[in-house]
Amino acid sequence: MAYTLSPMPGGPIGTQYCVTKVELSVSGENLLDRDVTSKSDPFCVLFLELNGKWVEIGRTETAINNLNPVFGRKFVIDYHFEEIQKLKFALFDQDKSSSQLYEHDFLGEFTCTLGVVVSSKKLTRPLVLGNGKPAGKGTITITAQELSDNRVISLTMMGRKLDKKDFFGKSDPYLEFHKQGDDGKWMLVHRTEVIKNTLDPVWKPFSMPLVSLCDGDVEKPVKIMCYDYDNDGGHDFIGEFQTTVAKMCEAQNAIELEFECLNPKKQKKKKSYRNSGIIIVKSCWISRDYSFLDYILGGCQLMFTVGIDFTASNGNPRDPTSLHYINPMGTNEYLAAIWAVGQIIQDYDTDKMFPALGFGAQLPPDWKVSHEFAINFNPTNPFCSGVEGIAQAYSSCLPHIRFYGPTNFSPIINHVARFASQAVQQEVAAQYFILLIITDGVISDMDETRHAIVQASKLPMSIIIVGVGNADFAAMEFLDGDNRILRSYTGEEAARDIVQFVPFREFRNAPKETLAKSVLAELPQQVTQYFKQRNLAPINSEPA
Repeated sequence: MAYTLSPMPGGPIGTQYCVTKVELSVSGENLLDRDVTSKSDPFCVLFLELNGKWVEIGRTETAINNLNPVFGRKFVIDYHFEEIQKLKFALFDQDKSSSQLYEHDFLGEFTCTLGVVVSSKKLTRPLVLGNGKPAGKGTITITAQELSDNRVISLTMMGRKLDKKDFFGKSDPYLEFHKQGDDGKWMLVHRTEVIKNTLDPVWKPFSMPLVSLCDGDVEKPVKIMCYDYDNDGGHDFIGEFQTTVAKMCEAQNAIELEFECLNPKKQKKKKSYRNSGIIIVKSCWISRDYSFLDYILGGCQLMFTVGIDFTASNGNPRDPTSLHYINPMGTNEYLAAIWAVGQIIQDYDTDKMFPALGFGAQLPPDWKVSHEFAINFNPTNPFCSGVEGIAQAYSSCLPHIRFYGPTNFSPIINHVARFASQAVQQEVAAQYFILLIITDGVISDMDETRHAIVQASKLPMSIIIVGVGNADFAAMEFLDGDNRILRSYTGEEAARDIVQFVPFREFRNAPKETLAKSVLAELPQQVTQYFKQRNLAPINSEPA
């Protein structure tokens, strides 16, 4: 089993890594009563598995005399999609003031992965004792919430009759937006572009995170300052005003909002001073920039399919030099790739039933070549139960097929694309399909494969290709559109990059979890990119 090395950000963190903080709320019901004269005083301890050992992450408060506690203290943990993060929730009855857990009575525990928690959003499970038996009727409920404000504010601003500041021309106005810090000081958070030589500027519409403008508090004061730009850097102050995001959001549906742009110095000097012009909010609205976790917490299921290369170039599976030879440890590079990717993705599919397909082999009884067959030999039900089921079906089918060829990818890609096309009809962010192809070499149907990938790029679908063995994988790198846009033989461009290729040989001597991190790093971005392109919000999303 591959487990995460650290709950803290330890490696490179950027847009390609799905790292965010998740808040876990815990409650219990029908806990064991360990106290003689009163009820138990439970508290919950969260452990994370690191390098095969359980490390304590935190503890809740103690709920006095309560067998149905709802804990107020939450657990906050970094979420990494591309890692297996194994958690243990253990409940104890506090007997003494000691921090040593063996001093307290054990009430039961529950073990799962963080992936299972976030894909369920709310999870209720029975508690078990150390011997694996039920802890009475005790249950634990864990609720997950992403700790991020994904709201974005979009503004369209203009000015009217601003003060003239330039001797030979009009003003060159721009706006600055400031928010107030905890110390009461104003901090610049956004600056518009400069509009040259006008007293009636119309600035380009712009968007920014709501957190940046007002810390997510729509009632928090925002100061907007107007300046006349000068090349020497001595920009002239025109005027300012204060407002709130809540107020600016009244500017919608062709209703504009006007603010007097005031210069305090001029106000003091001249009794007849009215203003230094008008700043107009033409439109202001708040939307949500949904994250991968938003879609998962919203109920999106990741539908996993495996495609396995059974062409003759792999070698006879009975021969120890074959890539399909299962060594005395019970594994090979094909199985290692299936386990590495499947173990993570299976947490995001509630029924954990995965189609496993093969290609490039001759099948009994007539020994015809197939480029799309169920490895459990049940074409009407190619599903395997969990990653373990895929591994078992793979091992079982090896003696019953003849490795042949050619290496055609397009039939399996088109197979998954047909299901992804049906999901598109629903017009909700309910399903996203992931096809893992494991292969030893050069693609025979490159034109058809390129065309299939370009068509699939319009669907809720990603393709992960793991190259096993020591072949030349230059063609695979070509399909992975990181450096160039993939085109079909017709010249049509891929709507987005959906292929991630990695050669297994680069990970032979690396820890097991490194392969999963590499192949799954781009997936969260691909999921969100697809649903955003189609303007699909998470199923259970809250309004902005």
